[in-house]
Amino acid sequence: MTETVVPITKAFDLNRHTARLLMAEPFFAALSRKIEKQASTAIPTAGVRINEESGQFEMLYNPEFFARLPDEQKLGVLKHEFYHLIFEHVTGRMPDGKMTREWNIATDLAINSHIANELPEQALVPGVGNYEDLPSGKSAEWYFNTLKGRKEEEGEGEGQEGGKPQEGEGDGSGSSSGDGDENKDSEGQGQGKGQGDEPLDDHSGWGEASQQAKEIAKQRIKEAIKQASQEADRANNWGTVSSQVRREIKERLVSKVDWRKVLRYFVKTSQRANKTSSIKRINKRYAMIHPGKKVKRTARIAISIDQSGSVDDAMLEAFFAELNKLADLCEFTVVPFDDRVFVEKVYVWKKGEKKKKERVLCGGTCFDAPTDYVNKLGFDGHIVLTDMYAPKPKRSKCQRMWMTSEYCARHPYFQTSERVLAVTT
Repeated sequence: MTETVVPITKAFDLNRHTARLLMAEPFFAALSRKIEKQASTAIPTAGVRINEESGQFEMLYNPEFFARLPDEQKLGVLKHEFYHLIFEHVTGRMPDGKMTREWNIATDLAINSHIANELPEQALVPGVGNYEDLPSGKSAEWYFNTLKGRKEEEGEGEGQEGGKPQEGEGDGSGSSSGDGDENKDSEGQGQGKGQGDEPLDDHSGWGEASQQAKEIAKQRIKEAIKQASQEADRANNWGTVSSQVRREIKERLVSKVDWRKVLRYFVKTSQRANKTSSIKRINKRYAMIHPGKKVKRTARIAISIDQSGSVDDAMLEAFFAELNKLADLCEFTVVPFDDRVFVEKVYVWKKGEKKKKERVLCGGTCFDAPTDYVNKLGFDGHIVLTDMYAPKPKRSKCQRMWMTSEYCARHPYFQTSERVLAVTT
C-alpha cells in the first residue's frame, strides 16, 4: 500500500463513531484506542499497515465506504482489521515469508469465521460462494494449505501462483467472493480492481515496513492486546469475542518471547533525538543561509535492582551481558533499592563492566522508592529487576518495564499494564 494518505474533509469521520460502535465491546474498545485511524480515498474500503517512522499500527479507511454501511457492518469491519493485528497477519506468520494471494484470502477466511454475520456481502466467508466447501473455525495456515492444494489440483501450477502475488497481493483477500459470479478473472480481482467485486480490505501495506519497524510494532500491539485483555477481564465482559479466540489470545500473551529483542526494542523506543547545528550538513530548506542539523539519538535509562535476593547472579550476568551490546545506544544508571534507594551505591554502568556482586542489606521492598528517584531525575526509561513481590507502585513519568523470573512473570504479585518480561538464562 504505497499510496499516500489523502486528507478528507466534510466526510464520514470514523473516529467520532468508534466509541459508540464499540460501547458493548470492552476488549475491542481498549484495543481501538491504541490504533490511529486515518481517512483516505487511496483504498476502496479499509486496511491496516505499520508506520515506518513511529513503529505504530494505523488503520486507513475510505469514508465513503464506511458511510454506506449500517452500524453492525461498520463494527464488523473494525473487528476484521483488529483481528489481523491480533493474529499477527501483518507482522509475521506468512508462509515462507512471502505475501501471496492465497495467504491474503486465507487470513480473511480465518478471521471471518468468527464475525461472518457482521460483515458486508463481499467479505470472504467459509461455507459461502467459492468457499462453500470449506469449514469454519480453521487457522489461516490450514486455509492457505487447502487453497494451495486446490490450485495445484486445478492444474494452475507453481509458475502461475508465483507470478500472482506481486501483482495481486494487495487485495487478494477479496478477490473471489461477493456476488456469487464465477469470477474467472481472479488476477484482476486480486489487485482490488475486480469487475463488480469489491474486496473487503486492503492487505498491500503488510509487506512495506522494514523488519525493525515490524518488531517494534509487534511488541507494541502485544502490549495493547494485553491491556485490552485485562480491561475485558476486569469488566467480566469480552463482548462478542468467542471462547476459542479468547483462549488463543491468552495463549499468545503467555507465550515465551525473546527477552533480548524486547530489551533492545525498549532501549530504542526510549531514545530522544538531540539536534545540533553542523556546517558539515546541508540545510535542505535554507542551504545558503543556515547550517544543517546533526541528529544523535540517545537515552538515559535507569536499572533498578531489587536487593531482596530474588534477583540471582545468573539473571544479573545474563542481563548485563545483553546491556553490553546496547551500551552504544544509551547510558545505563544502576539504582540498587529495597524499601529505599541506596543513593551512595548508584553508579553509571560502563560498557564491558561486570555487575558488582555486592548485596545491600534488605529491609523489605517498596517500588515507590526507585520510581520517585527516577521521576525526580528525569530518566528516559526505567527497567526494574525484581520478583515483583511488593505493592503496586505509583505511576512512572517515563516508560517502565519489569524483568523477573519465569515463575514470577506468570504469577505476579500485582497486575500491571506495563511490560513484564521473563529473563531466561
